[in-house]
Amino acid sequence: MGGQYRITGDKYPRMRRPRRHGRLVVLVVASVAVLGGAGWGTLQLIDVFTGGDESASATGAGAACTTEASPAAAPKALPEPGTITVNVLNATTRGGLAQKTADELKKRGFRIGEVANATEEYDKKVKGTGVLLGPATALDTSLPVLGAQLPGAEHRTDAARKGNEVDLIIGDGFRSLTKKADADRALAALAAPEPTPATKKNC
Repeated sequence: MGGQYRITGDKYPRMRRPRRHGRLVVLVVASVAVLGGAGWGTLQLIDVFTGGDESASATGAGAACTTEASPAAAPKALPEPGTITVNVLNATTRGGLAQKTADELKKRGFRIGEVANATEEYDKKVKGTGVLLGPATALDTSLPVLGAQLPGAEHRTDAARKGNEVDLIIGDGFRSLTKKADADRALAALAAPEPTPATKKNC
């Protein structure tokens, strides 16, 4: 070829394909975006069907929390009514209450001691149903058993008092002893308390 297009020398221009770095980068970015979107969508679906338990994720265990009920208290060894001597004292102005109440307690198995009017310390001074009075050792033994016969009565102890006898001091609010069936149920509940509500959580 002649003229200004004449080729001289022994080197020839090499023809190369244009590089496509830009297109390759675009493809890589697009692939990463697609995979990321698919993964996010999968996680959202899992949260929908599992409720998205954040507490389980936070602990890394993935297990639901469980609760344990507190064990029932051991049965109490309460004394039998036949081992309890009760003094029935009337602190009201109504006559005959002490003897009538003593007779009913005797039918329910209690041993009856003194039946009389209340001492000056309590006479006409008990406004409620009554007062159950005994030595300190009776607080968790004889008094609860006697108290099942007269709900609402005040329980008191005297540290200086000797012996095992307890007093039932009848007050102005007294009408009668509770029904025997109700008293028996109350005694059964005292002897075998039910389990307390669940309080402990295991996560």
